[in-house]
Amino acid sequence: MSMDDLKTRGLVLLGCGKMGSAMLKGWLDGGLPPSSVTVLDPNPSEWLQSTGVNLNAALPDNPAIVLVAVKPQMMGDALPSLQKLGNGTTVFLTVAAGITMASYEEMLGDKTPIVRAMPNTPAAIGRGITGIVGNAMASAADVDLADSLLQAVGQVVRLETEAQIRPLMAISGCGPAYVFHLIEAMAAAGEKAGLTPEMAMQLAKATVGGAGQLAETSDESPAQLRINVTSPGGVTAEALRVLMDEETGFPVLLERAVEAAIKRDEELA
Repeated sequence: MSMDDLKTRGLVLLGCGKMGSAMLKGWLDGGLPPSSVTVLDPNPSEWLQSTGVNLNAALPDNPAIVLVAVKPQMMGDALPSLQKLGNGTTVFLTVAAGITMASYEEMLGDKTPIVRAMPNTPAAIGRGITGIVGNAMASAADVDLADSLLQAVGQVVRLETEAQIRPLMAISGCGPAYVFHLIEAMAAAGEKAGLTPEMAMQLAKATVGGAGQLAETSDESPAQLRINVTSPGGVTAEALRVLMDEETGFPVLLERAVEAAIKRDEELA
């Protein structure tokens, strides 16, 4: 399946909240005609209404892809309207958390091509990263097309098994919240040490943003970058002695956080 096939057969977007809107904007900016897109959303934003897509209109007979972007708790009400597209050549690409491909196969039919994806919130600014994996009915071309579509909002990695969705979710899906909390904590520590709240927050945001960009673009590993700014016996080394403590530092704390996220996802599923 190609992008030309997508333009001809059409794409259906079920749900157009923040994630759906980010993806739709990327596709339209990339040249996908609005006439090729049908969006089903009960509360369309003003931006969505201005795009020229087919909004809450009749479904195409045989769309190339249905992108499921509604919240998991809304799935039971939303999917039945799309069941007639199951067991065919329409690929169902889902970005909903916690719902397995087996669950979709039960709702749509076990002959339905399904690609499960887990994006994260920086997709809203085109800096997301998404993990994808297809079921047995999804061809290599189906997964390639899903990959191309999701690149509109950032990087894409291909998982070997669906079981890898959970650890990926705990790292990249939940990860932005960990970083935001790091910024909060750094700013609070700076304020306590004598900086104004505004300056402490500015310093924390710029430091985390700049360090993240450096880590992503540098040829050196994060470990080496850390070593580069750590003079033996200096102030950074002393701070890292606390943060890297084997019993109370970042490594063990983040391991516990990831384990807690995975456990909770298993409970919700």
